[in-house]
Amino acid sequence: MKKWLSLFLISILVIGLLAACSKKENTTKGDDGDSEKAWTGTITVWDGPRWPDDKDNKFHWMESKIKEFEAAHEGVKVDLVQVPWAELPDKLGVSIAGQSWPDVAPVDISGSAVSIDHIEQGVIEPVDDLFTEDELKDFYENALDAYTFDGKLYGVPNSLTVHAMLLNLDLFEERGVEPPANGDWTWDEFFAAAEKLTFDRDNDGKTDVYGFSTYILPGYYEAWPFFYINGGSPLSEDMSKFTFTEPEAVEAIQQLADLKLKHNVAPETLGGQDVGGTFQAWANEEQRTVAMQPWATWAISSAQTKYPTNFAVANYPTGKSGEPVTIGGVGGWTMFHQEDAGKKEMVGEFIKFISTTDEQFTMATEYGIFPARKSAADMDPYKDNPEMKRAQEMSSQVVMLPRHPEWKKIDEAIQTELQLVFNGEKTAEEAMKAAEKKVNELLGE
Repeated sequence: MKKWLSLFLISILVIGLLAACSKKENTTKGDDGDSEKAWTGTITVWDGPRWPDDKDNKFHWMESKIKEFEAAHEGVKVDLVQVPWAELPDKLGVSIAGQSWPDVAPVDISGSAVSIDHIEQGVIEPVDDLFTEDELKDFYENALDAYTFDGKLYGVPNSLTVHAMLLNLDLFEERGVEPPANGDWTWDEFFAAAEKLTFDRDNDGKTDVYGFSTYILPGYYEAWPFFYINGGSPLSEDMSKFTFTEPEAVEAIQQLADLKLKHNVAPETLGGQDVGGTFQAWANEEQRTVAMQPWATWAISSAQTKYPTNFAVANYPTGKSGEPVTIGGVGGWTMFHQEDAGKKEMVGEFIKFISTTDEQFTMATEYGIFPARKSAADMDPYKDNPEMKRAQEMSSQVVMLPRHPEWKKIDEAIQTELQLVFNGEKTAEEAMKAAEKKVNELLGE
């Protein structure tokens, strides 16, 4: 009996120890060092459409990552809110004003969706504690810089982008136009090509194909490298003065608008706000009414998959500066303010989960971006993609947008006046003088 009693007591002790270990594995430490249950609840994530699957679902990547994360974190639910990219800045602005922001959203801190003011107001969470110093070394320095303010990191870089000229080679061949050798050309060579690529295909007296088009919209900068080609820029180097009123900038803006207003080598939609329609005019096989357009690198992937196009990647044309220039961006994931420490930790885990080397490699091969992680770039995602390799070479030409705290409002003031130029309502000089008044108020002058 004593033997059996001893065995019974030992069994009870072992079971108790196992239960304690099991309990420990499913708890987290609180701020006071006491054990507490892992956070459970709902995380809200915003994301825009990315590459389509075979059912034309452009949110399949995020949906699959959410399922994987939920399976690994019992009691955690992730709600995905699908937001068109063109609407994201305004929707974030409204949500921030109403203090109803998401937990996670794809935001370029140096762009116009959020501002340094939002950081100072505590709307954006610092994420320095998500990575060790060694882990941060895997990110390109300029990618981290884009999300760094006052010595703290306010987002996890996911991608680098550049804007490039995409040329429909079938239209070039149809009109007997030689594309620029090695993608390099001057404004005069670009303009000459645009003239030859504008034509009446069916001889009905109306132009069917135009040489060039793009759009103008706050937060989007496909057209802007054209405004830099003579050496112009929106703000002075110390960001104290509005400089798009300088002759080199005014001339560059006007000559781009005059492709439509004066030379008729661009459609009436040049300078409009229809992003999708602009792209369809170049990429859709049933249209193909524009030969040349500037786009961020995601368009390269789209032209290789959903909209198969015989195309080439070229630099923006050079102007009086003599050097090619483009505008680049850094995309990534931003965490918005969290009241609950446990939820903040879980949101951070989700951001890390969708920002790994493998995920950035997938983004590169499928979505047409350059990884923000060196380890993902080392996997050589473009070894069989000469168009993306050509675009990546343009990264040395990148000029970043000004990091002014009021850039969102400055951008809106400039873009609104630019639209009037492309509509023919104002000259570039008149529009930039009008923008100067608004921008100077924002600059504190």
